[in-house]
Amino acid sequence: MSESPDRTPLPRSFFDRPVLEVAPDLLGRTLVRTTEEGRIELRLTEVEAYAGAIDPGSHAFRGRTARNAVMFGPPGHAYVYFTYGMWHCLNLVCGPEGEASGVLLRAGEVLHGADLARPRRRSARKDTELAKGPARLATALDVPGTLNGTDVCAGQDAPLAVLTGTPPSPSLIRTGPRTGVGGDGAGHPWRFWITEDPTVSPYRPHTPRKRRLDPSRPDA
Repeated sequence: MSESPDRTPLPRSFFDRPVLEVAPDLLGRTLVRTTEEGRIELRLTEVEAYAGAIDPGSHAFRGRTARNAVMFGPPGHAYVYFTYGMWHCLNLVCGPEGEASGVLLRAGEVLHGADLARPRRRSARKDTELAKGPARLATALDVPGTLNGTDVCAGQDAPLAVLTGTPPSPSLIRTGPRTGVGGDGAGHPWRFWITEDPTVSPYRPHTPRKRRLDPSRPDA
């Protein structure tokens, strides 16, 4: 039996495009996380684009490192990184190999498997908050660092996969500055979301970290 159109895994060619084409086109797609406990399916509602060497906000802006090496590889793979010493975040690598661009998955609606996600997100007051933010999304779906480099085009039974889903009408897509990005990349309108969707995370501008002042020092 053939799969229904909305259950078809996205091909690698989908990701082998400029990041600013891929990012908004991911909205409404279905992200599938398969674990030993079961499967969680999530409709993507908010993403951010990061454009490698031309983007000061990108992890790859200063070149290849052990941490960001997956971003320089083939498109259609997961780039999972650890942040603030506490959380993982999930990105999808896109564009030609070597250009290191990717899309951060910021938020989504859990369509299936909420019973698996809720114990991981006990602070969520309702299901619309299960994956409302990039760290919350990765936590709800149980995305550890070991999934860094996973091929999301390997089929929907792989640990991570992205299915065709149901993209929204272009009239429902909004764009604006990325959350928490400062410096030269602060003004790039590379955050994309489905308007009025309750799972979309609130926008927060970059806040520079202030050095703590020691009152015992003369320059405090």
